[in-house]
Formats: sequence, structure tokens, C-alpha cells
Amino acid sequence: MNTQIDVVAVGARTPVGLTAESSAASVRAGISRCREYPFADPHGEPIVVAADGLLDRKIEGRGRFVPMAESIFEEVQAKLGQEALQAGKLRVLLALPETRPGFSEADAAWVANAMVARFRTKDSSARVEIAGRGHAGAIRAVEQAARECAEGRYNLFLVAGVDSYLHADTFAWLERSRRFAQPGIRSGFIPGEGAGCLVLATTALRRRLRLPQLAIVRGVGTAQEHNLRDSDTGSFGIGMTQAVEGAVAGLDLSREGVDLLYTDINGERYRSEEWGFVALRTPSVWKSPGYKAPSDCWGDVGAAFGALGGILAVRAFARGYGRGPRALVIAGSDGGLRGAMLLQDPQAS
Repeated sequence: MNTQIDVVAVGARTPVGLTAESSAASVRAGISRCREYPFADPHGEPIVVAADGLLDRKIEGRGRFVPMAESIFEEVQAKLGQEALQAGKLRVLLALPETRPGFSEADAAWVANAMVARFRTKDSSARVEIAGRGHAGAIRAVEQAARECAEGRYNLFLVAGVDSYLHADTFAWLERSRRFAQPGIRSGFIPGEGAGCLVLATTALRRRLRLPQLAIVRGVGTAQEHNLRDSDTGSFGIGMTQAVEGAVAGLDLSREGVDLLYTDINGERYRSEEWGFVALRTPSVWKSPGYKAPSDCWGDVGAAFGALGGILAVRAFARGYGRGPRALVIAGSDGGLRGAMLLQDPQAS
């Protein structure tokens, strides 16, 4: 990356917290909000999910996306301040779920249009677009922001991911696919929901707007995995390895390595095996093979993970409990997109 990009504000809404700070603190403390939900499995037993505690349980699917997204945007705009918002052009890059039962392309367009309408009332100059899909979608959006900054487009980038599995059709699909964590299913996951936002700016713009430097984006990489979960062989980690190598390309691995790893591993065997192959292919990258997988706290948060993983790293830097100054966030979408984002504590610069 030729142009340095900084994280200048963060916002989150998850089942374990209504802000970035409270969500990260809850994950740090190991607090879990996985609870029974009023939907029965094929045996008549209640299912377990991680749900937003303030949203009406009667609301499902895309209706849950908008209040969570509005919450994170209100949070980051309050942190940025009116002066910075008026001086910096806003570019909103959304990460939304891939198409699945319970979330269609029409739903994705509806959510995006709702955000366009929301920003039109707040800031007529803001541009909103869908920049990524699935778990790795927000990392692809960060990659797009980095590319545009390198081209001289000095905007304030609001990279936001939002997702919710809480829809009857989605539950039924997960059950049919044997991906729902239930008795008799060996490698399912607990559906969750949430939203996260990373506000990015070039160092020059950050200084001009007098915004804080919460983290430095040292690198970002995406790639395509072709051995998907329905393949005969499973994943050998080729796509994720390429994404990781792209993200750490700017490091001197003889003295710089990854201290913290945040991953969207959710209990599914496919994802755990993929990480095993990545660790074996890239031994020089890691100071430790350990990782943090917050799905045991807030469930699988889907397209929100890329941004939320970045927020966990930012808060670890701010609170001083990270094992070192560099954190990598990795995520993989069902469709094969793999993403890796390397963040660095600004105090280590």
C-alpha cells in the first residue's frame, strides 16, 4: 500500500453490546448471548441463536438490518463530529449477505436504498454502494477504499457490514444443509446478527480533519477459493493463503509478524480445516497459531464480521491487552471470497 490509511472511528451493534466499546469489552470478558429463540426445530425443540436484545422478535430478515445499520452510523458520526462530517466527503461502502433463502437480491437493494435515504436526510453528499458480500465482504470494501485512496480520492470511507440470519426461511435452509448447531449435527453454527463500521481516511485527511488515529491499515488482500464446502476434497486453504500473503506483503517477516488473529471460524469443520492448511502454508507469518473466534459470544455474524473483527483489534490496541502491535482479521464468504486485513497499533509506528 503506497498511501497510508488510518482507522479514525468505529461503531458496532451486536448481541453483546450496543457500541463498539461495549461489544469488544463483552467479547474480551467472554460474555455470550446465545439464547433460545421462539422458533422450533424439526423435533419441536426451541432453537438457539444470538439475537439483538432490543429488536422485536416478530421482525425478521431485512427488517432487522436497517435499525442495526442506523445505530452504527449514528455512533460513528457522533464520534467524528459535525466539523469533520461537513469538511470530509462521505463514501459509504456496504457489505451485505450473499443471496440465500430469507435474503434475496431485492432485499440487498432494499437495504442499500434505505441507507441512501438515511444519508440523504443527514448529508446529501454521501455516496452509498454495496461493495462486498458475505463474511469477507467488508474486507473487500476496505480493499476498494485503499485502491481509491491510492488514486487520490481522499474521502472519509465508512466501511460497514450488517447481517442477520434471523428469518424463518434462513433457519429452514440451515437445517436442510445441516449447518444449524443442533443435537445430532456435528459441525453446525449458531446464527447471529450484528453490524459494524470502520471509518477510514488517509493520514493526510485525518490530520486535516484532526481525527484520532486508532489503527493503521498495513495491508489488505482478497482472493477466490474454488474448493467450496460442497467440494469432494474440502478446502486446502489456497484462497485464504493468497489473501493472507497479500495482506502481509508489506511486512518484514524476519522481525515483524502477526501477534493477534481474529477469525470468523464458527464451529463448522470446513472452516477449521481451512485455517489449519493456511497455518501450515504460512508459518513465517504467525508469532503464535492461536486465534480469537468471537462466534462463541455473538454467534455467526455473517457479513458484519470483517468490520467487527477490525473493531476487536482496534479496541485491543486502545486498551493495551493485545499480545503485540499487529492484528490480522480473516474471513471467508460461502461463495469463495476470502479476505485478510492487517491492522497495526499506531503507538508502534
